[in-house]
Amino acid sequence: MNEKYNVYLVSDSTGETLDRIFLSLKSQFANFEYEKKEFAFVRTEQQIDKIIKECLKIQNSLILYTIVETKLAKYLSNQSEINNVPCFGILGNLILSFSKLLNQKAIHKPSAQHVLDDDYYKRIEAIQFTMAHDDGKKIDDINAADVVLLGVSRTSKTPTSIYLANRGFKTINIPLVLDQKIPEHLSFNKNTCVIGLIADPERLADIRRNRVAIMRDQKIKEYTDLVSIKKEVEDSKILFKKNNWPIIDVTRRSVEETAASILKIIEIKKNK
Repeated sequence: MNEKYNVYLVSDSTGETLDRIFLSLKSQFANFEYEKKEFAFVRTEQQIDKIIKECLKIQNSLILYTIVETKLAKYLSNQSEINNVPCFGILGNLILSFSKLLNQKAIHKPSAQHVLDDDYYKRIEAIQFTMAHDDGKKIDDINAADVVLLGVSRTSKTPTSIYLANRGFKTINIPLVLDQKIPEHLSFNKNTCVIGLIADPERLADIRRNRVAIMRDQKIKEYTDLVSIKKEVEDSKILFKKNNWPIIDVTRRSVEETAASILKIIEIKKNK
């Protein structure tokens, strides 16, 4: 039986960066059992002392941290060493290497990436736009979108749209329903990136059955019927190919992977 580790994620900001890095790290180890505790906005030695004290109460504790203020990062590293708690700084060496490369001193300011600049407001605007246009709710201003996603139910349209919005892309997603055509008046300008999402019908059937079970709705037979789903997916492929829209198969792909493919398509379209 594998040992279970208690992983303490310590950040002087929101902890988002550290959490993403940890997700990537743990995915490389198939037999890594852990319990995760997150500590955000850690900016004093007293806070660090409390975390170290907690680590000492539990076996197999380890610390991963992103603290940019040099003195505080050193304090955490020293206290961990004194108490024999494994401790790994994620940004330290990287900031130092960049500082040498750019020949300038790092500002060592927590949350420096969260600046209220034009990019920040662009992201907020994109998120508001995307939420207002989710699931085909509003399509009269479709040409204001940067990205339009089309796909049958359960092809990750909404989470992918929200992910793209967080990257500053105004996104509309439109569901494709069996035997229902998309509105004929829809016309996309050349700057709008239209993408079709598909998935394996059997996988879709499983996901839909689970959804129906949770909703306790037994009336939607066609929604979970494999033959109907196969037709839905086939019809959507025909539509995408007819309009020369790029197609992404989201089967067993994470939202991040799907979004990365979309960003690549946007980049290619821009450079044409």
